Amino acid sequence: MVFRPSQRVAEIESFKVMDLLKRAKQLDDAGCDVIHMEVGEPDFATAPLIAETAKAAIDSGLTQYTPAAGIPELREAISQWYATKYGLDVSPDRIVVTTGASSALLMAFSLLADAGQSFMMADPGYPCNRQFLRFLEAKSQLVPTNAEDNFQLNAELIEQHWQANTAGVLLASPANPTGMVVHRDELTDIAATVKKLGGHLVVDELYHGLTYGTDAPSALEIDKNTFVINSFSKYFGMTGWRLGWLVAPEEAAPELEKLAQNLMISPNTVSQYAALAAFEPETISELERRRFEFQKRRDLLVSGLRELDFDLPVTPEGAFYVYAGAKHLTDNTFDYCWSLLEEDHIATTPGLDFGQHRSQEFIRFSYTTGLDRIQLMLERLGKRIQK
Repeated sequence: MVFRPSQRVAEIESFKVMDLLKRAKQLDDAGCDVIHMEVGEPDFATAPLIAETAKAAIDSGLTQYTPAAGIPELREAISQWYATKYGLDVSPDRIVVTTGASSALLMAFSLLADAGQSFMMADPGYPCNRQFLRFLEAKSQLVPTNAEDNFQLNAELIEQHWQANTAGVLLASPANPTGMVVHRDELTDIAATVKKLGGHLVVDELYHGLTYGTDAPSALEIDKNTFVINSFSKYFGMTGWRLGWLVAPEEAAPELEKLAQNLMISPNTVSQYAALAAFEPETISELERRRFEFQKRRDLLVSGLRELDFDLPVTPEGAFYVYAGAKHLTDNTFDYCWSLLEEDHIATTPGLDFGQHRSQEFIRFSYTTGLDRIQLMLERLGKRIQK
């Protein structure tokens, strides 16, 4: 029998940065000094108190299944985080703890989009969102955005591109790959427009906490019926622990719990108990120190790329990415990124990973490595450009 994947799987695209990472690791193993600026993973170890709390959970035998929506203590802690950080009253009953934000996005799309319906999102944007929708026999509706839009959807674009089969809108603020924020006035207009058009608003707030010189408002401050997704991976630095959460309207939470029961059984137990320490003052103090370090890295990288004539008309406001125009160097950044890796041992991500709109002009640099490594990358890149 000849193996043939389903049409659904055959049409799901690879996550190109993971292909680059695989090759970069091979070069590492071969003794090459690869500068890693390709993946969105902080280089800091998990905060000590979180790790200690995980060990204590294991020693206490807390390793069995939990409720599908998460342990009550963590749901309560997340609820308190919204009260402390945003001044919001978010009931723990509206919070579903998930196996990373990817699981939360898959569940949200499963809940809100039927086969043939579409979710509108900015192009460029996080690539896996499109694949989640394809898996569900739904569609991604990519709307081209540019620097003058802050690479974000706005109310005018949403109304202009709304279709009969549009189920809702996905925003990301701060966004991957651009680091741009949807500010309060625009978020208010977007929420009102989506409501008027009869759709659902889902907001990816994974990079909340990682902003520089500005604040990113939570969509829940604007409309409590927004579906909001967050994660312990980015600000909290727990990537490999695979833990996130989804805040939903009260009437939707039981449906999401039903999905969680079937898709996940339960989130990782040890990770949940460890995450209780993520909100402790000792941990937050360490995470804020890291945030200031990220800001220094951003400033060095943005300044250096501009000196090398990369197109950066807007400065990233959050996350840890710079989405830089490289039209002065190539009309094919996919091949250029592979060449950078093989010849100069610089690992970056081509714009093609993030959509279709002008994607061959852009490269994403992830500043999840130290200042010394960023400086070395700029020096290598400068030498390449001078050749």
